[in-house]
Amino acid sequence: MDHTIVYHPIRPWQALVASMTFATFCFAAPLAWTRTPPVPLLRAHAHNDYAHERPLLDALDHGFCSVEADVHLVDGQLLVAHDVKDVRPECTLQALYLEPLRERVAANKGRVYPDGPRFILLIDFKSDGAATYAVLKPILERYKDMLTTFSPKATEEKAVTVILSGNSPREIVAAEATRFVGIDGRLTDLGFPLNPHLTPLISDVWKGNFNWFGSGPMPEDVKQRLEHIVSTAHAAGCIVRFWGIPPREDLWEVLYNSGVDLINADNLEQLQQFLLAKEKKQ
Repeated sequence: MDHTIVYHPIRPWQALVASMTFATFCFAAPLAWTRTPPVPLLRAHAHNDYAHERPLLDALDHGFCSVEADVHLVDGQLLVAHDVKDVRPECTLQALYLEPLRERVAANKGRVYPDGPRFILLIDFKSDGAATYAVLKPILERYKDMLTTFSPKATEEKAVTVILSGNSPREIVAAEATRFVGIDGRLTDLGFPLNPHLTPLISDVWKGNFNWFGSGPMPEDVKQRLEHIVSTAHAAGCIVRFWGIPPREDLWEVLYNSGVDLINADNLEQLQQFLLAKEKKQ
């Protein structure tokens, strides 16, 4: 299927920055697809999405329904980059992610993809959690029309679900009666009662938790542990993701068949084709 994307005309300043790579400028997204959009892939997660030439846009062009942005609090701004030495004042969370997503949601009648599933924006705090969240809260308030709302006992899902990772301030978030963020839990949380309205996602590093990396048959003890993790999280209403996964399709196959909800990838095209092939077989 041809997933070539043609965009609506963009504003003059967007035309300027869209001609540059991410290393030079950060730019806002145009509104919506004028041709058939790609198939939304609920289990596709763009790891370090901001590292692509067109942050967010490349993931959307490949049908990804989850993207990850690292943020640093610098001079009162939330700047997107892996390392603080790489931050640029124009590359804010709003410019790269929140504004483009709001335009897509408005153009697609309340969803990121037309009639599409939920979309996850995973925000990885690289700076102090409490200080970073204090800046993020009023920013998210301005986008509340498209954001999933959480309370201690309920979740009202909207177009975009924001989940915090990294140095997220769990105790501060948990104390709030209403909020626009969840927090990702770790495998150590599976030994305690889980609240999917606080930790809707369980994510952890693969290496260190498993000693199998996709070469040869999966050991039975590894298989049983992975199945236990997924079933425990799902029983509590949480989804599962691992990072630090070798980009091997035989390992993706195991994760997919085990019910892991979000599969990490840096190569968007490779994971897109893998998931489309899997869905075609079903």
